[in-house]
Amino acid sequence: MTALFALATAVLWGLADFGGGLLTRRIPALTVVVVSQVVAVVVLGAVVLGTGAWREAGPQLWFAVGAGLVGPVAMLSFYKALALGPMGVVSPLGSLGVVVPVTAGLMLGERPGLGQFAGIAVAVVGIVLAGGPELRGAPVQRQAVVLTLVAAFGFGAVMALIAEASSTVTGLFLALFVQRVTNVAVGGAALWTQTRRGLPALPAGTGPKLLWGLLPALAFVGLADVAANGTYSIAAQNGPVTMAAVLSSLYPVITALAAFAVLKERLRTVQAAGAGLALAGTVLLAAG
Repeated sequence: MTALFALATAVLWGLADFGGGLLTRRIPALTVVVVSQVVAVVVLGAVVLGTGAWREAGPQLWFAVGAGLVGPVAMLSFYKALALGPMGVVSPLGSLGVVVPVTAGLMLGERPGLGQFAGIAVAVVGIVLAGGPELRGAPVQRQAVVLTLVAAFGFGAVMALIAEASSTVTGLFLALFVQRVTNVAVGGAALWTQTRRGLPALPAGTGPKLLWGLLPALAFVGLADVAANGTYSIAAQNGPVTMAAVLSSLYPVITALAAFAVLKERLRTVQAAGAGLALAGTVLLAAG
């Protein structure tokens, strides 16, 4: 069950990242984050009311609040790092956040077998290579590296925090709702500050009509991200966190494959090799 839900997480995160990347070509990244999360809040709010999940409120929800505070900071740091580039270095470094939940799992006493340790090592190398790291070319700015590492730590911290935010399915709905409300509060404040400084929330010459036309895609991104957090939490609660974290972090492979299928982007040799290693690491983890 852990492997199944973790792989589902990778697919959902990979598709959400792909959709978010396409949307940021039309509207600012911060607007994508805020609007997509607002849609998620509305849907999750209805689910929480319908299931009575609000009755399971307790101290564990502070983990969800923490995930909600860290998530937008990580995402915005990542987008800023991508803008500074080069993307071929920034993108795979961002996936190193898997180290955080893996370390948390080891500190909590998990002891994967030798085959699983090998699978973790092979999969992490594959994940990095699947991003197509640029080993030559333009130098990387120090600020880009720092922002990427902040983002990676943030992504990993969200994975570790959300796994501790609930112990039941209905409790998970409530935890995800709290996380998303916090996301919207933090992201909305940042968007308001940005507009006050003269940076528009939408491209010049456009208006709400553009946002309305993109609403289905924004909803998909927000709900896929929510679903991914949910499947990851289930995976981490029903098996080794180390396995759940590594398998869930295969999402760069999914994003690269989606770009290949939809945008006809050719996979570089290093990306194809990384995808192969990631899948090999998956098999070793599952077999262990």
